[in-house]
Amino acid sequence: MLSLRSHTRVDIRIVVQFAIFTRALSLVLQAALNAIIPDHEADAFSPPRTVKPRLLDYTTDVLLGGLGRWDAEHFLFIAEHGYVYEHNFAFFPLFPLVLYSVASTLLWPLSPFLTLHGRLLLAVAIANTTLFVLSAVALFGLSCAVLQDRSLALLSSLIYCLTPANVFMLSGYSETLFAALTFGGLWFLEKGFTLRACLFLCLATGARANGLVNAGFLLYLPLRSLCITVVVLPFGLFQLYGYYTFCRPTVTQEQVPDVLLNLADKKGYRVPDEAAPTPSWCLMRIPILYSYIQDVYWDVGFLRYFKLKQIPNFLLALPIATLSVMALYMYIKANPLFCLHLGLGKSAKKGKEGKPPANFYSSKVFVYIVHCFSLLIFGIFCMHVQVLTRFLASSSPVVYWISGHVLLCNEPSLLEEKHFAYGKPQDNLKQCCIHSYLVSINNPITQLLMHWNTCSFRTRCILGYFVSYWLLGLVLHCNFLPWT
Repeated sequence: MLSLRSHTRVDIRIVVQFAIFTRALSLVLQAALNAIIPDHEADAFSPPRTVKPRLLDYTTDVLLGGLGRWDAEHFLFIAEHGYVYEHNFAFFPLFPLVLYSVASTLLWPLSPFLTLHGRLLLAVAIANTTLFVLSAVALFGLSCAVLQDRSLALLSSLIYCLTPANVFMLSGYSETLFAALTFGGLWFLEKGFTLRACLFLCLATGARANGLVNAGFLLYLPLRSLCITVVVLPFGLFQLYGYYTFCRPTVTQEQVPDVLLNLADKKGYRVPDEAAPTPSWCLMRIPILYSYIQDVYWDVGFLRYFKLKQIPNFLLALPIATLSVMALYMYIKANPLFCLHLGLGKSAKKGKEGKPPANFYSSKVFVYIVHCFSLLIFGIFCMHVQVLTRFLASSSPVVYWISGHVLLCNEPSLLEEKHFAYGKPQDNLKQCCIHSYLVSINNPITQLLMHWNTCSFRTRCILGYFVSYWLLGLVLHCNFLPWT
């Protein structure tokens, strides 16, 4: 039989190939759907173009324009112009920095044919495709380390490639970067590489504000105070930058391009101006710009979304919430005493051989369950609830672990040797051929989809949810239609 390391290499190849395939298919579909379906006239941030289009800008917009909808406009604008408007500070700087770096280095030779905005749009496709593949590999590594179950780790990582947050992992949003850094940081943490883990989780906070919650994974470390400080630091520095930009401005409106200033006047956007009155939030005891923006611009707050007209959005978030609650219920049911002691007592219930279970019920999963449920509660009561899908799908591996676990429990065929074992090659050439053949056909998710009629009801529910949201996001979001 092949060694465990050889098995792992083949599994990673399967994950990488499926991740690349789903990215390529998504890019093709968004271009086709964007061309076929007319764009909706949405009341969204839509800054004017400040530079005359060049030769390839129109073609780039036709092929990749669907990647720049809704909040992606903010990230592209920040990458091109910096933090001009006050509400831009709701979007953290690491992802715009990545886009600008790719556009100004790797894509610099295209500058005679593409404006900076066009190169940034191309950078979105390149960066998020690369980051998605890396995040899938990181999730596989993290799953192997936590679950100690190669079959479930592989299945979970393949399900991730069909994430219901697909369109946000593809377009100009920071979710993919955040997922890669979070899963990678947690993988390093599980392997004992504390400094690398802190660095990755620190960068994750530089990508999205909910990276602050990742500090909870560091509470048990000997140097927890230092590690938590490192993770929280990007948030604090970004708020400090916002404070000095608007509360201690050193620029005047004359230094803002006229076309952007006209948009500010038309929409009521605040720009830095040393001659203007000090914004009210600057006078707060703890002046946090991010909280002010969420409150004033997006009406985000405790129970503010609990209105009858928001029922459709609660229904959109119901599947991901159901998976999260199912994970919590099944884990507590399997390990009641362990959970009662908050994971501080004896390890989770032991299996038949007297060892802790090496699967979804592993004691290591407990902290991830707590993390997932904390995000779920916060998302339901304190956020625009439709965002919950991409909020959890890019932050918590539990969504994919519980899905893979349910599939394994309901599809006996997945436990057959052909899905997760790789033969007895007699020489290197034969081994290489067998590996290539198995990588191309031995994807358990595609096998389930190909044999849909024989799948159980629960399998159809889970895969149906993942695939339908995967496709619907491309149809709606890429044409400025409301989505999660």
